[in-house]
Amino acid sequence: MKKIILLIVIVAAAAPLFAQKVDSIYFHLYTDSLKKGQHNYINVDGKMSTGRWMPLTTKDVQFSCSSASFEGNELIIPDDFKPEKVVVKAVLKGNSSVSIERTIWIKTKPDGDLPTKDEIMNGTPPRKTKNKNR
Repeated sequence: MKKIILLIVIVAAAAPLFAQKVDSIYFHLYTDSLKKGQHNYINVDGKMSTGRWMPLTTKDVQFSCSSASFEGNELIIPDDFKPEKVVVKAVLKGNSSVSIERTIWIKTKPDGDLPTKDEIMNGTPPRKTKNKNR
């Protein structure tokens, strides 16, 4: 009898966890553009029926992009990629009516030089480099 009561209490306590559903999904990108030759993490969060946010993975969402490929949540942009932007789509696997699509630009300017170890350790200002691509 005690085991049955314990089981009922556990199921009752866990019921709200299973009752939550994803109402909508959003892209929360860490950058304003994607880099060529890299794995670019595409962060998708789901807003639950309780108002809480939950990070979603490929277990929850189907990612697609017609001009690049996905490995999990990572969009791979080849080094020789020519277009200036991509369109990324995420569809909730449990409810295909919940989806989102965004255009994301590809970074065109090269990254600047990182400060040297001496510049970091001594607190000297980073050296200025001329960039002809600006």
